[in-house]
Amino acid sequence: MVSVGVSRMGKTNVIFIDPGAKVNSSYYCEVVLGKGLLLDIQARCCHHRWTLQQDGAPAHTARTTMDYLKKQKIDFIEPDMWPPNSPDLNPVDYAVWGALQQRVYHGRNIDAVEELKRAIITEWQKLSQRFINSSINEWRRRLECVVRNDAGHIEHCSLA
Repeated sequence: MVSVGVSRMGKTNVIFIDPGAKVNSSYYCEVVLGKGLLLDIQARCCHHRWTLQQDGAPAHTARTTMDYLKKQKIDFIEPDMWPPNSPDLNPVDYAVWGALQQRVYHGRNIDAVEELKRAIITEWQKLSQRFINSSINEWRRRLECVVRNDAGHIEHCSLA
């Protein structure tokens, strides 16, 4: 498993989940956030206000995760303010992962985990800020489509 973060101010480093790790709230807070994503985000956004957007994974919505974020003074979207199972509203889910996957596997025959990790890091570094910004720019229109569809899926909704 892999975790990343994106914003108009840049993208985080790639965080690889340790093999065999159980990604519960404790692991998520200590390793993914504490030793990875939050350090990257804070370094890039130190002079700007930012809000953490997570998805509905149990480790993300756990009470202990919310307590950790509050203790760290991180502004975040509370789970009850976010629709469950909402990949239509997360730029990483609706744009970035697919683009990264295409880039990683294009012209490569990957045979080992370390080779896959190197390819992910290489292609992540090449993924342009312009592409990320374009993906983020879709967010408001996508949110409006979700609202128009009473929180339903938006694959047939016009994003124009």
